[in-house]
Amino acid sequence: MFDELKKYSKQNICPMHMPGHKRNTELLGNDLPYDIDITEIEGFDNLHNPNGLIEEIQLKAQTLFNAKKSFLLVNGSTCGILSAIRSVCSFGDKILVARNCHRSVYNVIELLGLEPVYIMPETDDFFGFYMQVEPKDIMYALENHRNIKAVVITSPTYEGVISNLREISEITKGYSVPIIVDSAHGAHLSAVCNKAYYQDLSCADIAVLSLHKTLPVLTQCGLLNCNSDLIDINRLKNSLSIFQTSSPSYVLMCSVDKCLSVLEYKGEQLFTHYYKSLDDFYNRAKNLNHLRLFYQNKNFDIGKIIIGTQNTNITGVELGDILRNKYLIETEMSSLNYIIAMTSICDKDSTFVRLLNALIDIDKTLTESDMDKSCLLPMSIPKKKTNPSNVENAKKLTVPLENAEGRVSGEYIYAYPPGIPMIVPGEVFDKDTVSIIQSYIKGKVNVLTSAAPIHNGVVTALLTD
Repeated sequence: MFDELKKYSKQNICPMHMPGHKRNTELLGNDLPYDIDITEIEGFDNLHNPNGLIEEIQLKAQTLFNAKKSFLLVNGSTCGILSAIRSVCSFGDKILVARNCHRSVYNVIELLGLEPVYIMPETDDFFGFYMQVEPKDIMYALENHRNIKAVVITSPTYEGVISNLREISEITKGYSVPIIVDSAHGAHLSAVCNKAYYQDLSCADIAVLSLHKTLPVLTQCGLLNCNSDLIDINRLKNSLSIFQTSSPSYVLMCSVDKCLSVLEYKGEQLFTHYYKSLDDFYNRAKNLNHLRLFYQNKNFDIGKIIIGTQNTNITGVELGDILRNKYLIETEMSSLNYIIAMTSICDKDSTFVRLLNALIDIDKTLTESDMDKSCLLPMSIPKKKTNPSNVENAKKLTVPLENAEGRVSGEYIYAYPPGIPMIVPGEVFDKDTVSIIQSYIKGKVNVLTSAAPIHNGVVTALLTD
């Protein structure tokens, strides 16, 4: 596609069509790829009915990601999640959802007026994040909640924890319920050229991948892979046409094409070197005295470097600030107990050395501390008063967070990233939820509501409970 776009850009064709920049690099310069940014013109295929260049990219993706059918996404994993759930659920249906799912899952629950049934993943109490979803919990929920139309889980999680998809899918197939896997952070794990840490998503009825998160692709690019006869492909295509832009960027799609070529011809070599660099990093990091790295050699993506600050005199937020301000290292996320440094096959050896040297340097300045940074994850799901879809038009008022206990939430509240709600519209604030939100705010974690950061400790609740 890149070759075709470059060739087309040199043909002196007058662009009497969008986009509005008209590929005028004399006016706009060459800093951005105006010269290859086009629309659906003759010879360049159509994302919503591909039978040429775009279809070739999707066929290549099917092979590299071991899928029966692949669809390009240019609105990120979010549009893939929305489309996947809409393709198997109708308005008012019941859906089984892991509580640590991304905000986009909750959005489609609200849009379709779905009735959510939640399951709570395991937790790591030291670091304070969610672990895997247990197959037995899926089976229990399906056995006790009839008429569930879909199961949605996240694997790997934001922190890189991988669930046993094979065992879970065997359970869901026994109930003829499709399983949708949000694998936004697992595209690199699902490429067949990665033989060291491979997550086989072929057992998922639908898997959604954010290519841009962990592979060399421009932001917003992803894949939706379908692997099941339980999915109505025409309905899935219709859902994609609703949530995916009708004016897809050819620059974005081109970046997917180039990434797939890199994986096809250099993938095994790149991943081999990548994991050697990671192994070297973890081996050398064992000498840290105060900072602690999360590591397990199975069911975990070691490319997510999780650095814990438990039992030290700083928080994860403070560690992130030190790395940013003193060492010019910007990490993916900072929470109370840990930070995440995301890596990829594009990282140079010098990147790992730079991070390690900074951590060694910081570690020498730390002392042991009994500062209270206990696990800040809801250990139970707040009581549901009404479904999220009933809250949008309900009368609301604002209340101080400390007075919210017993009231029904009128909004989502979540730490971002990763965007996992601590409370959902229609759920009742309990003592633990209020305490957890307060602790995050006190620790300067980025806490958001549905529309904006929490301001002055005020939240939205329903007027009548």
